[in-house]
Amino acid sequence: MTTCLTISHVGHRGDGVAEGRFVPFTLPGEVVEVEGEAERAAPVRIVSPSPDRVAPPCPHFGTCGGCALQHWARAPYLDWKRDLVAAALRQHGLVADIAPTIDAHGEGRRRVAFHARRGDGPRPTVGFAAARSHAIIAIDACPLLAPGLGGALAAARRIATTLEGVAKPLDLQVTAAAQGLDMDLRGAGRLSERERLRLIEAAGAAGLARLTNHGSLVMQREQPVVLVDGLAVPLPPGAFLQATEAGETTLARLVLGAVGKAKAVADLFCGVGPFALRLARQARVLAIDADAPAIAALAAATRTASGLKPIRAEARDLFRRPLLAAELKGLDAVVFDPPRAGAEAQAKLLAKADIGRIVAVSCNPATFARDATILAAGGWKPGTLTPVDQFRWSAHVELVADFTR
Repeated sequence: MTTCLTISHVGHRGDGVAEGRFVPFTLPGEVVEVEGEAERAAPVRIVSPSPDRVAPPCPHFGTCGGCALQHWARAPYLDWKRDLVAAALRQHGLVADIAPTIDAHGEGRRRVAFHARRGDGPRPTVGFAAARSHAIIAIDACPLLAPGLGGALAAARRIATTLEGVAKPLDLQVTAAAQGLDMDLRGAGRLSERERLRLIEAAGAAGLARLTNHGSLVMQREQPVVLVDGLAVPLPPGAFLQATEAGETTLARLVLGAVGKAKAVADLFCGVGPFALRLARQARVLAIDADAPAIAALAAATRTASGLKPIRAEARDLFRRPLLAAELKGLDAVVFDPPRAGAEAQAKLLAKADIGRIVAVSCNPATFARDATILAAGGWKPGTLTPVDQFRWSAHVELVADFTR
């Protein structure tokens, strides 16, 4: 049995919503025909398409689970990302000015995680996961990737095929470094000497700068580095970076603008230092993250950089050991950029801190709104919130907000 539905809006996961049902790949105002009565139903036919519907640029769209919204025109899509932030604030009763979304896709994504699964054929399937499935969709290209990842898919196929004796699923994380491709394997387990030698040969043939297995070195032609505001940072295996270079630059510009003329700043959940290194051009910086290799990379970058104010880099789990009031004393500003889980424990202590300004960076509007509510209860008022889109065609959105009292 088929039913006609009118899509009222796009939900927070990127699906069209109509009468409490979720219809992927549809847009507001569209009349669509769906089959059955399931809560989530694929459209059988678009009866009345939206004027904002565009042709998806990727032939894998609709089967690959990486993108949800390639069929939506740019302007309403960016407005929707802003609306995701506004909806999260409303759920917590927060009021703030929200700027238009900044498109920070730039040249494209500089890191990617491919999946490889061995089936009945002679070679593993390499690509991305299907939507809401563990099945792997083999791809031949991805329009989201930066030119620096141009050879990443071929390299991932070569490495996955080399591990012919590994029946387990593999994840292959590839980062575009200044020296070339940096790849970290996940899922291969302990390698035999024969496997290791074959991988060394394959990595060389693929032109990889480095190959690691769960962070352990297999082959390195040259130490991969990334440039942060012109400063060379040695890249730890599998290290977290902002998805796009334009995204990092945009977020950093907003952070520095919000910090203003502060002379002593804490950068919490700092990673390899995309904010800390820029902040240190004007301020003393306390940089903290639980990732010890990232902290070591930041420390190494500061030793070779010139013209920076002092950076004290510390490995510390801020979920278990947030900075206390005494440790926050003397700071002009605090920047915090936590993972998707947010920073509830640290926000509770920041709410009581005697500091001039707080700058929050978030990749999850829901946990940001929770943490912002904690700050608001302590008398902190949000300034302008700026959404940043570096995950094009997805339901993810970043934001930067400053708080004063």
